[in-house]
Amino acid sequence: MRERLVTAGLRVTAPRVAVLESIPNGTHRPVDAIAQAVRLRIGSVSTQAIYDVLRALTAAGLLRRIEPAGMPALYENRVADNHHHLICRACGAIEDVDCVAGAAPCLDSFPQPAGFAVDEAEVTFWGICPACTPKPSTD
Repeated sequence: MRERLVTAGLRVTAPRVAVLESIPNGTHRPVDAIAQAVRLRIGSVSTQAIYDVLRALTAAGLLRRIEPAGMPALYENRVADNHHHLICRACGAIEDVDCVAGAAPCLDSFPQPAGFAVDEAEVTFWGICPACTPKPSTD
Protein backbone atom coordinates (compact mmCIF):
# COMPACT_ATOMS: atom_id res chain seq x y z
CA MET A 1 0.00 0.00 0.00
CA ARG A 2 2.81 2.37 0.83
CA GLU A 3 4.30 1.99 -2.64
CA ARG A 4 0.96 2.84 -4.25
CA LEU A 5 0.74 6.05 -2.23
CA VAL A 6 4.31 7.08 -3.07
CA THR A 7 3.82 6.27 -6.77
CA ALA A 8 0.67 8.43 -6.76
CA GLY A 9 2.64 11.31 -5.23
CA LEU A 10 0.90 11.14 -1.87
CA ARG A 11 2.43 11.17 1.59
CA VAL A 12 2.27 7.85 3.40
CA THR A 13 0.07 8.25 6.47
CA ALA A 14 -1.52 5.69 8.76
CA PRO A 15 -5.09 6.70 7.79
CA ARG A 16 -4.32 6.48 4.06
CA VAL A 17 -2.73 3.05 4.40
CA ALA A 18 -5.60 1.86 6.61
CA VAL A 19 -8.24 3.09 4.14
CA LEU A 20 -6.53 1.31 1.24
CA GLU A 21 -6.26 -1.87 3.30
CA SER A 22 -9.95 -1.67 4.25
CA ILE A 23 -11.11 -2.04 0.63
CA PRO A 24 -10.15 -5.55 -0.55
CA ASN A 25 -10.09 -6.38 -4.26
CA GLY A 26 -13.55 -6.99 -5.68
CA THR A 27 -15.40 -5.14 -2.92
CA HIS A 28 -17.53 -2.00 -3.02
CA ARG A 29 -17.51 -0.40 0.43
CA PRO A 30 -19.59 2.41 1.91
CA VAL A 31 -17.91 5.04 4.07
CA ASP A 32 -19.28 3.64 7.35
CA ALA A 33 -17.74 0.20 6.69
CA ILE A 34 -14.44 1.80 5.68
CA ALA A 35 -14.43 3.97 8.80
CA GLN A 36 -15.15 0.99 11.05
CA ALA A 37 -12.30 -1.02 9.49
CA VAL A 38 -9.89 1.91 9.75
CA ARG A 39 -10.72 2.47 13.41
CA LEU A 40 -10.13 -1.21 14.17
CA ARG A 41 -6.68 -0.91 12.57
CA ILE A 42 -5.41 2.39 13.93
CA GLY A 43 -7.80 3.60 16.61
CA SER A 44 -9.70 6.87 16.76
CA VAL A 45 -10.08 8.66 13.42
CA SER A 46 -12.75 11.25 12.73
CA THR A 47 -15.35 10.67 10.06
CA GLN A 48 -14.21 13.90 8.39
CA ALA A 49 -10.65 12.54 8.22
CA ILE A 50 -11.97 9.38 6.52
CA TYR A 51 -13.82 11.50 3.94
CA ASP A 52 -10.68 13.61 3.38
CA VAL A 53 -8.57 10.49 2.80
CA LEU A 54 -11.18 9.01 0.45
CA ARG A 55 -11.29 12.25 -1.53
CA ALA A 56 -7.46 12.35 -1.81
CA LEU A 57 -7.19 8.68 -2.81
CA THR A 58 -9.97 9.05 -5.38
CA ALA A 59 -8.39 12.21 -6.85
CA ALA A 60 -5.04 10.39 -7.08
CA GLY A 61 -6.67 7.52 -8.97
CA LEU A 62 -6.13 4.92 -6.24
CA LEU A 63 -9.85 4.48 -5.54
CA ARG A 64 -13.02 4.83 -7.56
CA ARG A 65 -16.23 6.26 -6.12
CA ILE A 66 -19.51 4.96 -7.48
CA GLU A 67 -22.95 6.32 -6.60
CA PRO A 68 -25.70 3.83 -7.44
CA ALA A 69 -29.19 5.30 -7.31
CA GLY A 70 -30.77 4.94 -3.88
CA MET A 71 -27.54 3.74 -2.23
CA PRO A 72 -24.76 5.50 -0.35
CA ALA A 73 -21.54 6.26 -2.23
CA LEU A 74 -19.31 3.20 -2.51
CA TYR A 75 -15.55 2.92 -2.98
CA GLU A 76 -13.57 0.27 -4.80
CA ASN A 77 -9.93 -0.21 -5.70
CA ARG A 78 -10.47 -1.49 -9.26
CA VAL A 79 -9.42 1.66 -11.09
CA ALA A 80 -7.25 0.53 -14.00
CA ASP A 81 -10.16 0.03 -16.39
CA ASN A 82 -13.58 1.38 -17.27
CA HIS A 83 -15.73 -1.45 -15.92
CA HIS A 84 -19.40 -1.29 -15.02
CA HIS A 85 -21.57 -2.63 -12.20
CA LEU A 86 -24.45 -5.07 -11.83
CA ILE A 87 -26.55 -4.49 -8.71
CA CYS A 88 -29.19 -6.76 -7.18
CA ARG A 89 -32.42 -4.83 -6.57
CA ALA A 90 -33.31 -7.09 -3.65
CA CYS A 91 -30.15 -7.39 -1.53
CA GLY A 92 -27.83 -4.76 -3.02
CA ALA A 93 -25.08 -7.22 -3.99
CA ILE A 94 -22.72 -5.68 -6.53
CA GLU A 95 -20.70 -7.41 -9.22
CA ASP A 96 -18.17 -5.87 -11.57
CA VAL A 97 -18.94 -6.15 -15.27
CA ASP A 98 -16.17 -5.74 -17.83
CA CYS A 99 -16.64 -3.11 -20.54
CA VAL A 100 -19.58 -4.23 -22.67
CA ALA A 101 -19.11 -2.18 -25.85
CA GLY A 102 -15.57 -2.33 -27.17
CA ALA A 103 -12.62 -0.90 -25.31
CA ALA A 104 -12.72 1.70 -22.55
CA PRO A 105 -14.47 4.06 -22.32
CA CYS A 106 -17.05 1.68 -23.84
CA LEU A 107 -18.29 4.30 -26.26
CA ASP A 108 -17.58 2.73 -29.66
CA SER A 109 -21.15 3.33 -30.86
CA PHE A 110 -21.76 6.50 -28.85
CA PRO A 111 -21.98 9.68 -30.97
CA GLN A 112 -19.57 12.20 -29.43
CA PRO A 113 -21.48 15.39 -28.56
CA ALA A 114 -20.05 18.53 -30.15
CA GLY A 115 -17.34 20.06 -28.00
CA PHE A 116 -17.12 17.16 -25.54
CA ALA A 117 -14.17 14.83 -25.11
CA VAL A 118 -15.83 11.85 -23.40
CA ASP A 119 -13.31 9.65 -21.57
CA GLU A 120 -15.44 7.55 -19.24
CA ALA A 121 -18.81 5.82 -19.21
CA GLU A 122 -20.60 4.70 -16.06
CA VAL A 123 -23.15 2.02 -16.74
CA THR A 124 -25.15 0.35 -13.99
CA PHE A 125 -27.10 -2.81 -14.67
CA TRP A 126 -29.91 -3.66 -12.24
CA GLY A 127 -31.47 -7.08 -11.69
CA ILE A 128 -31.98 -9.87 -9.19
CA CYS A 129 -29.02 -12.00 -8.11
CA PRO A 130 -29.21 -15.82 -7.98
CA ALA A 131 -29.51 -15.81 -4.18
CA CYS A 132 -32.57 -13.55 -4.34
CA THR A 133 -34.27 -15.20 -7.33
CA PRO A 134 -37.43 -16.99 -6.20
CA LYS A 135 -37.03 -20.73 -6.35
CA PRO A 136 -39.75 -22.74 -8.11
CA SER A 137 -42.08 -24.53 -5.73
CA THR A 138 -41.53 -28.29 -5.43
CA ASP A 139 -45.16 -28.98 -4.48
